[in-house]
Amino acid sequence: MGTDGFRGDQEGRLRLVVGLGNPGAKYAATRHNVGAMVVEVIAERTRIRMARHKRAHAQAGEGKIGVPGAATHMVLSTPMSYMNESGGPVKALMSFYGVAPDRMVVVHDELDIPFASLRVKLGGGDGGHNGLKSIRKAIGTGDFYRVRVGIGRPPGRQEPAAFVLKPYGSTERKELPELLERAADAALSIVVDGLELTQNRFNAAPPDLT
Repeated sequence: MGTDGFRGDQEGRLRLVVGLGNPGAKYAATRHNVGAMVVEVIAERTRIRMARHKRAHAQAGEGKIGVPGAATHMVLSTPMSYMNESGGPVKALMSFYGVAPDRMVVVHDELDIPFASLRVKLGGGDGGHNGLKSIRKAIGTGDFYRVRVGIGRPPGRQEPAAFVLKPYGSTERKELPELLERAADAALSIVVDGLELTQNRFNAAPPDLT
């Protein structure tokens, strides 16, 4: 188990897992929404029902993971704002639940990581990601956990802004379900097992999905 401040052995400390994306059916299957897709997988796996939050402009749901007697209370959420306005809903959720930045995991797409690869880390800048930029500005720090889901760089001269707002290609779609499951595993591993162990498991080359 890691020695970071997000350890699963601290019973009673709530964790917030946020999946970034844009609202609406138009964006649901795009690369920029992979964070929201991952949280949907976690919600289905843990049987956490998500609904519109009463204080934050977000979908959210609560539940517990882990063994009885040592379970971790977890809130899942996907902001209902556009990506570049994610900070407002996230800040509202943190305030409502009393969650510190080092008790939050944000799942998001990452251009600088190849498709089907994952990277897990604590803190850092926003790397040009408007969702992260908005969150950092709203809460005043970047010291939260990130599950960075690789989407790779656009081919040719395609602009990154256009690339992230397009659906996955046909080959990628075949591999996407497995990637979403692994990203969900990584987010839950941070919550339960901490950073160091999770990095050892997931910060490596992707498995052969073919």
